[in-house]
Parts: sequence; structure tokens; C-alpha cells
Amino acid sequence: MGKYVVRRIIAMIITLWFVCTITFFLMHSIPGGPFTREKELPEAVLQALNEKYHLNDPLWKQYVDYMKGIVVFDLGPSFSRPGATVNQFIEDGFPVSAKLGGVSVLAVIILGIPLGIISALKQNRWEDYVVTVLATVGVAVPGFVIGTTVIYIFSAKLGWLPAYGLTSWKHYIGPVLALSGFSLAFVARLTRSSMLEVLQQDYIRTARAKGLAEGVVIYKHALKNALIPVITYMGPMIAAIMTGSFVTEKIFAIPGMGKYFVEAVGNRDYTLIMGATVFYAAFSIVMIFIVDILYGVIDPRIKLED
Repeated sequence: MGKYVVRRIIAMIITLWFVCTITFFLMHSIPGGPFTREKELPEAVLQALNEKYHLNDPLWKQYVDYMKGIVVFDLGPSFSRPGATVNQFIEDGFPVSAKLGGVSVLAVIILGIPLGIISALKQNRWEDYVVTVLATVGVAVPGFVIGTTVIYIFSAKLGWLPAYGLTSWKHYIGPVLALSGFSLAFVARLTRSSMLEVLQQDYIRTARAKGLAEGVVIYKHALKNALIPVITYMGPMIAAIMTGSFVTEKIFAIPGMGKYFVEAVGNRDYTLIMGATVFYAAFSIVMIFIVDILYGVIDPRIKLED
């Protein structure tokens, strides 16, 4: 176990280094610069800004300086907002995105998994058809369509829900529907298909032949194995949802990481774009590592060999 963890940590560091490197050189390969505007700045001002942020240094030196900052968790200054740093944007935006994302993840787990189980246990019955239709709609309809529909119908027309912000429980309904719609539907379908496959295994037939109660067969023997594909999907899903949705946060005017990222792209704020990308990559890598550890907890047959 110890050697496995060490190997995984080394692999995580190497992966993150690749992400940082690729992101850095891709951003610097884009024509123009962070201070390129429709109305060009005076040459003296542009030169002073480049000197201030060391953009006149050779590319290799900028890369080395940036990687040194990554090592000490310093993601650099923001080019679009003087005096602000990328770390400050993450400290301000991530808690908001994480709060909204946490509620969305709970909705996916609390609703998606039970719906998938019910659909599998009631195969080819009306319950199965209802869940299948809802899951298909959830997968097919993009989040921005759900978000704009909620705002138009329930906010603008009926006035039942607020259209922006996160100041009360009602404010969460629209963003959570938009943010969790696809994942909830996908988890329900994944749980259903995995559950149906597990229920056809020989050990399930043996458990039933021994006279075990159906609830014990389903929840003690079948569900653990059926959840392994779901847990695999959950790792990247949690990272994606909790680090902010660019579209959802923009639609509902939520000051999370997604909103800052959209603004950074519009302002060509290189350091903020790279910082948000690196932060997401690190969060995603950690979540995948946690998922790998959970495999052994859910199914004791899976061993993390040294």
C-alpha cells in the first residue's frame, strides 16, 4: 500500500507538470498578448507593462519563473486587474463554486443512484420507462438550455425562483438543475446498466438460492459491485462540478471560478487562465486518486498491490 501511494504521488506530480507545461506554451503561442486591445495602447505604456510583468524576458526564463511559482503555490498576478493575484481569485471563487458544486453532487448521488437501482429492479415496467425517458432527456439537453429555461419560466414568467445569486435556498434550485442535470441522468443510466449486469451473475443466483432476503441480496451483494463504474465516473465529475461551471455561473451571475475564467478569457488574462486550468487539473488528479483508494473499500477483492 505504501509503495503504491508513493508511486501514485510521483505520477500525479509528473502529470501536473505536463499540464502546467502544455498550458504555459499554448497560452504563449496565441497571437497577441495580455495587453492587446482593440484600441492599441501607447508604445511606452505597453513597454512599461511588459517590463513590469517580465513579459520581455526570454520564453524559457518566463517558464522557469512560472514553474518556480507553481512549486510555492504562487500562480502570479492578474493582468486584467492591477494589484490582484490569481491566488486571490481562486480563494474568492472556489468556495462559491464548491458550495454550489457540493449541493449538485449531493443531488446526483441522492437522486441518480436510487433512480438507477429502481430502474434496474423494475426492468421493462413503467418505472423503468419513466427513469429511462428522464435520463435520456437529461443527457440530451445541455446545461445552458436547462438554465435559460428555468430563468425564463420560473423566474421571468412565474416569479417563483430568483434569477441570479446564491443568497437563499431558492437561489440554488436553478443552478443545481443546470449543473447536475447531465451527471444525474448519466449516473442513473450507468447505475441501471451496471446493476442489471451484476444481477445476472452466478453469485447473485447462489445468494438467492440460499434463501437470503431480496433486500440483502440487492444492497449487500449486488450494489457494491454495481457501484464500481459509478465511483469511477464520480471522481472526474466531482472535480468538474466543484471547480465551477463556466456556463452555469455566467448564466446565473454567480461569482465563482467559472465566471472568473470566462472573464479571464475575454480579457486575455493569461495567468488567470493558466491558474484556473492548473487548479482544476490538480483537483481532478486528487479526486481520481481518491477514487482508486475507494475501490478497495467498496470491493475487498480489489487490492492495491505494493
